[in-house]
Amino acid sequence: MLKFVKGTLENIEGVGIYPLISLLIFFIFFVVLFWWVCTAKTAHIEEISNIPLNDNTITPNQTKL
Repeated sequence: MLKFVKGTLENIEGVGIYPLISLLIFFIFFVVLFWWVCTAKTAHIEEISNIPLNDNTITPNQTKL
């Protein structure tokens, strides 16, 4: 199976650019994510972290009385 894929990819012109593009997308995504985490306000992070603990939400299993 690997020989089939390798043989097919060897025949495609310019196929060497795809790993570079995927690496750049991966790297840029995590750099932006790291930047967002470092610059996020503490109040916003605390508010988001408390969302699962709020009792004000109605789940599908709850019925109104």
